[in-house]
Amino acid sequence: MHIATKVSTSLLITFFTLFTACSQEEKTQLRKAPPPLNIKTITVKKGATPLWKQYTGMTKASSDQDVRARISGILEKRYFKDGQHVKKGEKLFLIQQDEYEAALNAAKAKKQQDEASLALAKADVNRYKPLVDEGLAPRATLEQYQAQAAQLSAAINGDKAEIKKAELQLSYTIVTAPISGRVSARRVDVGNIVGLGEATLLTTIVSTDPIYAYFSPSQSDVRMFQKYRNKNKPEAFIEVADSRESIRLDGFVDFSNNTVDPLTSTITMRATIANKEEKVLPGTFVYVNLFINDKYKFLMIPPEVIFNDQLGKYVYIVDANSTLKRVDITTGYSSKYYVSIIKGLKDGDKLAVSALVKLKEDAKVITTDVTETEGINAILKNNKLIPEAH
Repeated sequence: MHIATKVSTSLLITFFTLFTACSQEEKTQLRKAPPPLNIKTITVKKGATPLWKQYTGMTKASSDQDVRARISGILEKRYFKDGQHVKKGEKLFLIQQDEYEAALNAAKAKKQQDEASLALAKADVNRYKPLVDEGLAPRATLEQYQAQAAQLSAAINGDKAEIKKAELQLSYTIVTAPISGRVSARRVDVGNIVGLGEATLLTTIVSTDPIYAYFSPSQSDVRMFQKYRNKNKPEAFIEVADSRESIRLDGFVDFSNNTVDPLTSTITMRATIANKEEKVLPGTFVYVNLFINDKYKFLMIPPEVIFNDQLGKYVYIVDANSTLKRVDITTGYSSKYYVSIIKGLKDGDKLAVSALVKLKEDAKVITTDVTETEGINAILKNNKLIPEAH
């Protein structure tokens, strides 16, 4: 009985040992052969790529005008609301007109008086001239009337100037917008005396369409830009990072300063940006993207597919056997949209662009080519980085 129990125990141990070994062998086989990973790939190819360079910048109004009182008087009316958008020539303020209307009427009356006197002087000249010609009146009297007529003609010209001056001063009582733009808060309330001894500031107006974006590239960047640019007014666009929306506005570069800042060794440049909806206000921090050239060929890839370790930068490509392979790369020009590859990749390589955290060397994969929708050309089109042909 005791011997039989020992035999049974031995068989049971042997069975469990064999079962455990088989289970471990199956688990090992499962670990060695995971299912292929589904990934997206793009086919890389060298081609002409628009080059853009990004700088930080600050926006400024294309026109900033002070609105001041040009004559003195009591401010009687205000025609706008603080912060309102106004058009050029639109009424903003009214200054008391009584004094200037009286001055205009007086100037007109003076002109009428001088015109009446001139008419009398001319009549006297016409009456005395025949008498003088016949020797019936002294020539001195005729010359006196002629001089008087000449003086009155000059006086009338002066009257016309006074009328124009009075009309001009009267027109200054209606203060209008010198430009189209957004008006600031009023600086003076109705009822106050303005323009007394000074040109009182009433408000300010800024024009923000277009809006200027100033940025300061280094000297070397400016030289590179001047060397490789192929347009007189190259395209540019600004970006504003906002937590609620991403703003992009397009324009062009139209100004480069003629001196170098000795403290920073930079050169100030300006982009003129369309801002019809006034999404961007003066003083906004922006990223200015400057177009350089699109005639040179590069092998570009998206920056997010590049890995880094102690050996340097690398990417994963898929070989002919649907296996992932690590490829060490050397990069050149880069932006947030693309990176140029100097060494490591060649035309036709299939670059892995998805499931990046799961990629491992020699892993089997099932690929879907997305070059048309996620390749470099698609990135350029989606981000409007292809300048219009001129």
